[in-house]
Amino acid sequence: MKRLLLCIALLILVLANALTVDAKSHPIEMLNWEEVNDLVPRYSTFTVLDVESKRKFKVQRRAGSRHADVQPLTAKDTKIMKEIYNGKWSWKRRAIIVLANDRQVAASMHGMPHGAGALKNNFPGHFCIHFYGSTTHRTSNMDISHKLMILKAAGKLERYISKCDPYELVNAYIAGIKQHDQKIVSLISHQKMDWEKIFPQVENVTVSRMEILSLEDDEHPLQITVPIETEWYLKNHGRIKHQGAVHLVRFSPNGAWKIDSNQFLSENNLHTLEESSELKE
Repeated sequence: MKRLLLCIALLILVLANALTVDAKSHPIEMLNWEEVNDLVPRYSTFTVLDVESKRKFKVQRRAGSRHADVQPLTAKDTKIMKEIYNGKWSWKRRAIIVLANDRQVAASMHGMPHGAGALKNNFPGHFCIHFYGSTTHRTSNMDISHKLMILKAAGKLERYISKCDPYELVNAYIAGIKQHDQKIVSLISHQKMDWEKIFPQVENVTVSRMEILSLEDDEHPLQITVPIETEWYLKNHGRIKHQGAVHLVRFSPNGAWKIDSNQFLSENNLHTLEESSELKE
């Protein structure tokens, strides 16, 4: 019996070491699109791992020159993907990891079938997967929401947000609200908010205009107010245009900026504090 238990213990130790070595030998990489374009060429198949749900499904790349246009490989894969999106197709971005050729690559997907499809998979079209440096068909810049999800998948979101200038931070904050991503907005918000009550009210939000203020090189303010115009699509209210401001604070000249969510959401009639008087330290 003792020998059997010893053998079992050794087997567990070997398996644990194997898993550790495998994890180290296949780190999550944030590769540029040009490199990924060769890694997963057209008609190649690979696996998508959703970061939040940890669920996997297989896809085939069919097209795409600035990002990958892909389709779920089978009807079973389509079913898994739709379940990841809670049973309803959506343009919402999600952080994913692409598993291809023994590599793990940080990426972002949306969940809306569009365009043409060629596989018998119960998926009416294709969807898009973006990698670092990918762009949409309409612009030459990375989509901010896809960028944030890629950083999230790569484990680099916190560092990015801590280094953002006020204007980058405002765009990231609005994108986080748009994508209903609690991690993004919580990292940026100065206060602890009840986002689970706020998100269902917001169907969409975009920045129409943001004024860039000029600061002298030797200025290191601890507070800044950024004039902004936003366009909201709110549940039961439709489209609402708002002209206001975003207030940002930091605790030291080189510290990370935070957004006053209490002020911003109150101004836009979305105010809900989880703890009315508690601020982040």
